[in-house]
Amino acid sequence: MSSNSMSSTRKGEQLVPTLEQLRTPSLLIDVRAPVEFSQGALPGAINLPLMDDDERAQVGTCYRHNGGDAALRLGHQLVSGALREDRMAAWRDVIARHPDAVIYCARGGQRSGIVQRWLAEEGLECPRLKGGFKAARRTLMTVTEQAAAEPSLVIAGLTGCAKTDMIKALDGGIDLEGHAHHKGSSFGRQPGQPPSQIDFEHTLSMDLADRRAPYVFEDESRRIGSVEIPLALWQGLCAAPRVLIEMPLAWRLDQIRRDYIDDLWTQYRSAYGPWLGWALMRRQLVSALVRLKKRLGSARLERLLQLQQQAFEAHATTGDSQAHDGWLSPLLSEYYDPMYRYQLSRAEQAPAFTGTWEEVLAFVRDAVEQQRHSGDT
Repeated sequence: MSSNSMSSTRKGEQLVPTLEQLRTPSLLIDVRAPVEFSQGALPGAINLPLMDDDERAQVGTCYRHNGGDAALRLGHQLVSGALREDRMAAWRDVIARHPDAVIYCARGGQRSGIVQRWLAEEGLECPRLKGGFKAARRTLMTVTEQAAAEPSLVIAGLTGCAKTDMIKALDGGIDLEGHAHHKGSSFGRQPGQPPSQIDFEHTLSMDLADRRAPYVFEDESRRIGSVEIPLALWQGLCAAPRVLIEMPLAWRLDQIRRDYIDDLWTQYRSAYGPWLGWALMRRQLVSALVRLKKRLGSARLERLLQLQQQAFEAHATTGDSQAHDGWLSPLLSEYYDPMYRYQLSRAEQAPAFTGTWEEVLAFVRDAVEQQRHSGDT
């Protein structure tokens, strides 16, 4: 919504949370309590709550025991005087910098209505989302459900085949690991806080809405780190045709060293500095290896931990991450490769195409173009 349209907004205006509305660059102001926001919000929203968590809890208790009118009165008592002015100042400041801002609460009723009314009393006509967070979430989840029914391709291959790089190179590629902030294996954790399930689903929905089918996904387990692929989409991926990348171990080892060591070290160093970043990265990689004890067995785990320790010492001394090949190579050949080959052998359908990274990329691009051309005619 443009600033020109903002000047014509009417007091109490509500905007239907259509996909196009959610795609606009208008800033979304979430006036729910911080605990609600942390569980999931609309993409790009900021949290400027009407009530904090404790105030919301008090109002909720009052509502359960004394009804809506008493809860509303308590809410006005709790957020009054200097506290109300502080929160008004925060809303005014954001709206001054973002005149197209839109406010929302859980259902688009009490809280966003109160904030809208208070702002209107000061001459600020700020629209709110009709139906609030819940209505907007239904809109976003409908996008995912519809996308699940569209044609898709799944890129498979042994660990280190640079499947994510291929996803990023494709117009219809959907980077599930990017949305999950996790690379999908025991070693896939990234620095920083992972998204909530709701935030993962919302950013995924927006990505699907911004791209055109057929979509291309990486072969994943349903759970990626701390989140799960929505069921309808997961079922669609299980039924989709697969293409298989086949690359030699040495090539894959270079890729996995970049992902597990070089890129991770860059992220940790940037986030925490060289000393603490190194310590945190080292702890993460040791912990990831230890979590595989049940499948590796005690003897193999002990051997890999010793090789990993030697690699960290050499890396710290020389600055050469290639020292990690000593434990990454057997990890691939003795653990990941046999496990993934077993999973491929149990697949209900054979791959639609098998080739090198470049050959698969060319095949997928051609298949996507043909599918789109046939859909346009």
